[in-house]
Amino acid sequence: MKRVTKNIFLGVMMVIGMIACQENGDYEDVITDGSYQTAAQIRLTNVIIHDIFSPPVASRIYAYPSIAAYEVAVIADPQYKSMMGQLNDFEKKEFEAPEDVYFPLASLAAYYKVATALIFSEEKMTSHRDMAFEEIRKKGVPKKVFQKSVAFGEEVADHVIAYSKKDNYHESRSFEKYTVRNDPHTWQPTPPAYGEGIEPHWNKIRPFVLDSAAQFKSVPPTEFSSDPSSLFYQEAAEVFHVINDLTEEQKDIAFFWDCNPYKVNVKGHVMFAEKKITPGGHWMGIAAIAAKTAGRDWKGTAEALAITGVALFDGFIACWDEKYRSILIRPETYINKYIDEDWLPLLQTPPFPEYTSGHSVISNAAAETLTKVFGEPFHFVDSTEVAYGLPIREFESFRHAADEAAISRLYGGIHYMPAIVHGSTKGQKVGHHLLGRVSTKTENLAEN
Repeated sequence: MKRVTKNIFLGVMMVIGMIACQENGDYEDVITDGSYQTAAQIRLTNVIIHDIFSPPVASRIYAYPSIAAYEVAVIADPQYKSMMGQLNDFEKKEFEAPEDVYFPLASLAAYYKVATALIFSEEKMTSHRDMAFEEIRKKGVPKKVFQKSVAFGEEVADHVIAYSKKDNYHESRSFEKYTVRNDPHTWQPTPPAYGEGIEPHWNKIRPFVLDSAAQFKSVPPTEFSSDPSSLFYQEAAEVFHVINDLTEEQKDIAFFWDCNPYKVNVKGHVMFAEKKITPGGHWMGIAAIAAKTAGRDWKGTAEALAITGVALFDGFIACWDEKYRSILIRPETYINKYIDEDWLPLLQTPPFPEYTSGHSVISNAAAETLTKVFGEPFHFVDSTEVAYGLPIREFESFRHAADEAAISRLYGGIHYMPAIVHGSTKGQKVGHHLLGRVSTKTENLAEN
């Protein structure tokens, strides 16, 4: 009987000891790496796909939550530098964190709150947040610490949400739709859905670091001509012949980087949509993979995602500015009219003008930024598309991946080469400009 009583006593003391350890701060290892934020980003990607946000809008939805999560990391660690005062119109604000705030949790709370504010299907995000928070609670974060941490993260989130509301996005929802022109060189809606032009006023959205949407204005596209001896005809013929002679590897590359958020399929009299990740979402996935590959902690992960989000956002603004300036005809339309009326591209042509290539711009902007953060060479396994039925691909650098993403648009049959070449140049300029404007590490201030 005494032995039983002694065992019960020891058991009670062990429980009391565990509780005491938790209350005395023995929970610092609950969140160390970026796995929770990566999981939140994957959830956000799924919601973006569900809600069918276009690629430019998706880049906005990725950027602001990532900035909010990063700003908490800045408060937690003085080696990181705030983006407040560096991004256009992002006003500085002093935040006083409670003494017992758990910063990794506060960062996660900031991410969830901003992300939820930018989507339609809010419940899908909040339910994921609740599951993550419950798991963190069970791992030993004390109730008071938990509540204060979440409240502090949401305070930072409120500042970022207020910043997002001034970027002209909401006003642009009421701007007039694009009116298709009859000029022979201009973009026309393409089959099978003949969708209207997406985001014709995206150049009116406030960029993060660009002085204006047209700061890195591309050279004009090749002069339009239907003459078989003309340069434009030859560029279209190149697309035609490449598609007709694709290798299996080229097809794999095209499909891997397709990233068409809303592909319309037609079978007989039935039309149905296939929804997938956006190109910006693909690169946000790469940023998360890189952070994990490099063994970055939660703060380093927040840094990588935030700076990539900024690069993608401004990349889309710069690209869309040119698309609706040149309003260039797509290869599918041109080839069907002047070369072969039965020809089809490998990939479905997206519903907006051709020049410049969006993939080329945003991939190179992201690649320059990620190269700054992680260095070069940097081998990584890109598994972003596995969830959508595609295999992994491996790259030796972010620039290697960007080059492949860019040329994939030729293999897909949806861009002429000048859009790829000049789009890549534009993206590199956006990335370099970003790195000259924004520093995420205090020791890098002298360099910038």
